[in-house]
Amino acid sequence: MTIKNKYPLPRIDDLFDQLKGAKYFSKIDLRSFTITQDREEDIHKTAFVTGYGRYEFTVMPFGLTNAPAYFMNLMNKIFMDELDKHVIVFIDDILVYSKTIEEHEEHLRKVLEKLRSHQLYAKFSKCEFWLERISYPGHIITTKG
Repeated sequence: MTIKNKYPLPRIDDLFDQLKGAKYFSKIDLRSFTITQDREEDIHKTAFVTGYGRYEFTVMPFGLTNAPAYFMNLMNKIFMDELDKHVIVFIDDILVYSKTIEEHEEHLRKVLEKLRSHQLYAKFSKCEFWLERISYPGHIITTKG
């Protein structure tokens, strides 16, 4: 039996209040759950059988009921110092926002260093940097709101 993780996922509209005054935006899209290692004692729970044998995931697969909540909790812990200041995180999408070019350079550096130190990797083809207008899960964000 799976016990549901009750970690709250934020309402994305509520996250945008903090963007007032921001002029520069960058979006980092992570390779998400499949980069998160499963705990050794939980690997057997992901087993499946095919005509070619029995297999187990060693990383968190898509579709696990607690995957989004687990990943959101992980991201909030990693970016605790940056949240509500210059970073918004929605599961595997990171939005870095700043009022000046100089701030944005520093904010991006901090975020990228944290990603590297936690061995989290971006899908570069889905990332966007140094923009004044950007899309972020279902919304268009500009310097005007």
